[in-house]
Amino acid sequence: MKPNKHLTTLFDRLIEDKNIHPTHISLYFSLFQYWNINCFQNPISITREEMMLSSKIGSRATYHKCMRELNDKGYIKYMPTFNPFKGSSVLLFNFSEAEIMEQ
Repeated sequence: MKPNKHLTTLFDRLIEDKNIHPTHISLYFSLFQYWNINCFQNPISITREEMMLSSKIGSRATYHKCMRELNDKGYIKYMPTFNPFKGSSVLLFNFSEAEIMEQ
């Protein structure tokens, strides 16, 4: 994983995506930080509360909408759990490798 290459490719993708808003970006970077802390191992385990706190999202509806849209647009793979004692899983795609594969 090359974080600088990943972020450069991500920014290019975000610029082109007209449906991405600041809340999506904030949530993505909170997820990215947890991925970084976990040495870029997938999937990461998260809780809604910690993600809302770190991304400064105050509404559950906004949080769930952003997670769904990030998933649908291919930025992440979100695997929610409905068990309150177990965190949801999120797989973040390595955009630094994706660009290499396209060339």
